[in-house]
Amino acid sequence: MDIILIPGLWLNASTWDAVVPILEEAGHRTWPLTLPGMASKDTDRTGIGLVDHVGAVVTAIDDVEGPVLLVGHSAGCGIAHAALDARVTKVAAIVHVGGFPAADGEPLLDGFEARDGEVPMPDWAEIGEDANIVDFDDVELRRLYDEAIPVPERVITDPVRLSDPRRRDVPATMVCPEYTVADLRGWLDAGVGPAELAALTQVEYVDLGGGHWPQLTQPERLAEVILRAASDA
Repeated sequence: MDIILIPGLWLNASTWDAVVPILEEAGHRTWPLTLPGMASKDTDRTGIGLVDHVGAVVTAIDDVEGPVLLVGHSAGCGIAHAALDARVTKVAAIVHVGGFPAADGEPLLDGFEARDGEVPMPDWAEIGEDANIVDFDDVELRRLYDEAIPVPERVITDPVRLSDPRRRDVPATMVCPEYTVADLRGWLDAGVGPAELAALTQVEYVDLGGGHWPQLTQPERLAEVILRAASDA
């Protein structure tokens, strides 16, 4: 199966480097994406918005013949879900790693400060999000911050556009890293979870305890989840 891997904010295709060989050894074709403006810190990001990132994923879907498995990480989950909506007949299943599908009309994400049209990665400890980085040692954490690429502000603030209700019937796997399946189910039961997730009809929930970036800190375990989703698709 063709597996398209969509990074979250601040990272590019290299975030999947430890996962790709495991998937390919199992016989799958992988397509880790570097989204527009995210090749390096020096890349020109002028004028790039959410539609450009979603469009890059849609192009990747169009470039392969058969059905695909989409894998999104963090805010990349919302991008993956929007691409699914645009090509619902070509997506066999979707895996959301540490993130959620965004709803129509909502921004991809909020709560991050922009500087000169870009959003840099915050210091997670300073903003009280230590759970994100619990499984990094000091060297790994410094590398994460050093390699983080600012995200075009409009990727985060532009509204998501969805139009095909069939997207809700595509099998989805929700991978829960720095929060648990019980946490996520509790949010949904209380009506404070992601509304688009609550509308999905085929969802599997998987605990993958650790920090926010399992593709970096526990790639073998994450690859197992992806392989299971591919097998079931």
